Amino acid sequence: MTTKEIPLERTFLAIKPDGVQRGLVGEIIRRFETKGFTLVGLKLLIPSQELAEKHYAVHKERPFFKDLVSFITSGPIVAMVWEGDGVVASARKMIGATNPLNAEPGTIRGDFGINIGRNIIHGSDAIETAQNEISLWFSDAELANWEPTIKPWLVE
Repeated sequence: MTTKEIPLERTFLAIKPDGVQRGLVGEIIRRFETKGFTLVGLKLLIPSQELAEKHYAVHKERPFFKDLVSFITSGPIVAMVWEGDGVVASARKMIGATNPLNAEPGTIRGDFGINIGRNIIHGSDAIETAQNEISLWFSDAELANWEPTIKPWLVE
């Protein structure tokens, strides 16, 4: 079995302060590893006000912007970059609907989310968004370009 040399998609995920505080980091990482995606970037940090405002800039004019920034800077988050075939769309399905009350059981938000303000995880919603978010949260030097030995069993 050989793998095609095609660039794999990357996405940005962040386990929010509620997910970190509730001890869900390992469970969330396990789900993405089990799915077959490759972790290429990982760090624990408390985001600065400036970083949070840049991340949520698309919502700047919305009434909930201040609350989003306040919450994401309220404690540590786990910022991650995952790589794999169709990882952006697949991660969104694994995460579930933004409002946990509408998220399907079996999704991260469906299983662990409390309400729209405490929904455990952020995931990029498109390839372009993922590229922008990855460059905002990680430098190139912080990303590991590696190939898992299991890759031939995951990619045609």
